[in-house]
Amino acid sequence: MSVRRPAVAGSFYPDDPQELRQAIRDSYLHPLGPGKLPPLKEGRAGVAACVCPHAGYQYSGPVAAYSYLWLSGLRRPELVVVVGPNHYGIGSGVATYREGSWETPLGRLPVDSEASARIVELTGLVDFDPEAHRREHSLEVQLPFLQELYGSFKLLPISLAFQDIETAKELGRGLAKMLAGKDVILVASSDLTHYEPSEVAREKDAALLETVFRLDIDSFYKVLEERRVTACGYGAIATVMEASRELGFSSGELHKYANSGDTTGDFAAVVGYPSVVFG
Repeated sequence: MSVRRPAVAGSFYPDDPQELRQAIRDSYLHPLGPGKLPPLKEGRAGVAACVCPHAGYQYSGPVAAYSYLWLSGLRRPELVVVVGPNHYGIGSGVATYREGSWETPLGRLPVDSEASARIVELTGLVDFDPEAHRREHSLEVQLPFLQELYGSFKLLPISLAFQDIETAKELGRGLAKMLAGKDVILVASSDLTHYEPSEVAREKDAALLETVFRLDIDSFYKVLEERRVTACGYGAIATVMEASRELGFSSGELHKYANSGDTTGDFAAVVGYPSVVFG
């Protein structure tokens, strides 16, 4: 059975387990974070969907912590699906793992081979291609947060080099069909505007997020193009929007928005970070 080794442990997040757990704790308690630690003991069931950023924890961890605090009120999930962009363009355009496990400093997570086979069957556009995941950080950085919440869980990783609207809609519909009636977490991994002045980034990102809150995918892609919003995982966001709409969710809610300047103090060229949940 293949093991997907960490690609960014020691850079995006600590490679020492104790330091990693402390970094996650610090994200929750950071001045930009939610200011409390999980769990929220509400015991919600069903599918929970959200958007989380994927930069280094020192930059986007406090924003991601808002989504994970919300997820901590769920019943233990049967499956966690993480959809993220393929930054390197390596491998298949839409790729999952057939079998094996993903490793982080906090342990190994089994790939749900039944779920991966099912999404390939349902969509006709997902390939089994571990090479597409080998260097990619967008999915990996979400896993330690989830491991701290749930320990071990079954994982379905999906990497997108193709992020067009047709791919997002088809993949989203396939995920909704597969996940309906189950206790599942669905995460879209994406940052928003890249390397523009903070004021410009906030304006562009606010316009894009308004379409996300409405689950309006056509408007989402229109704003992306017209406003030239450089969100790296736009296809992942659109996929989760479509799945959420198909599952009967009516809207998205912003839990936190910040940018890299809020942690570095450099507002000249920032990256935007969203925490959005769907219900």
